[in-house]
Amino acid sequence: MKVIISAGGTGGHIYPALSIIRKIKEKEPQSEFLYIGTTNRMEHTIIPNEGIPYFGIDISGINRKHLFKNFKVFKDYRQSVKLLKKKMKEFNPDVVLGVGGYVTAPVVSTAKKLGYKTLIHEQNSIPGVSNKFLSKYADRIGVSLETSMQYFPKKKVFFSGNPRSEEIQKAKAISKKELGLSNSKRLVLIVMGSLGSTTMNQKLKEILPSFENKEYEVILVTGKEYYEWFHNVYVPSNVKVVPYLNQMLGVLKSADLIVTRAGASTIAEITSIGLPSIMVPSPYVTHNHQFKNAKALEEKNASIILEEKDFTKETLIRKIDFILNDTKVYEKMKKSAKALGVEDSATRIYKEIRTLIDGE
Repeated sequence: MKVIISAGGTGGHIYPALSIIRKIKEKEPQSEFLYIGTTNRMEHTIIPNEGIPYFGIDISGINRKHLFKNFKVFKDYRQSVKLLKKKMKEFNPDVVLGVGGYVTAPVVSTAKKLGYKTLIHEQNSIPGVSNKFLSKYADRIGVSLETSMQYFPKKKVFFSGNPRSEEIQKAKAISKKELGLSNSKRLVLIVMGSLGSTTMNQKLKEILPSFENKEYEVILVTGKEYYEWFHNVYVPSNVKVVPYLNQMLGVLKSADLIVTRAGASTIAEITSIGLPSIMVPSPYVTHNHQFKNAKALEEKNASIILEEKDFTKETLIRKIDFILNDTKVYEKMKKSAKALGVEDSATRIYKEIRTLIDGE
């Protein structure tokens, strides 16, 4: 199988794309890949480091605040289409996949116009601008959440779940001892996205000392840019502050509770393993989709929402204590989260790709 895959901008798009690549490699080891992303965002370093052939295009999203700046956006788009036509004809893929981010718009639409088979995947509860645009160019459309199916043509859409859910199933749990923690104490993991959050880290600097004397332990993942902020903060002995976790999936499998943003990949991972959560939806995302993502979990008793504006040491610790100190509450959340999980998402997507290529 020859595959062009495109996803960019955030880990929420890039890591599901990598999960799909790994599944295809598992099923068809001789497959060839070409990853198309931007020249200046996360994917342009992450993907080559994975040993995957990479082609970057200069492209940016539409600027809604300063419309005059979009002249360059449209110019770059047209130039990208010219480059993509040449590159696609050279590679001659069996299928072209778009897994989120504005970079996918020229990739998938160009592929369809050239006659290649196309599939896109939507991770969030509310489709992004690119996937709305691409719905007419995609042959098949996978969604992470069943509630998202209503936004796409019925004949094209299928419920796949998020491919990260399958990735965490395979991950080996990292023992608490390996992390320098106690096996006999419960672990609360606090992580606010792959890059961290300015607002949340400011709040957490004030909150950390309040974890002293709690019977559980805490790992705070700050994000690399914010780690130095905590050098002069009092950190209790039951709290560990780290800039980044290389084996995040393994740590998730050892955690007892997570305090996190409500990104689609995170939700896929924690529901796949039945991990209770306190969701702090980012208020800075398009269509407030993280709140809607979190609400879908809270309504099923799998999570508790704590909005950023209400995030204080009193509210956070009260909610953590409420979940961890009541066995019935904890077990119900764990069971409810697991019931929402999809354990074979990447396999479902692979099967759709194979069917599309085979023309069935």
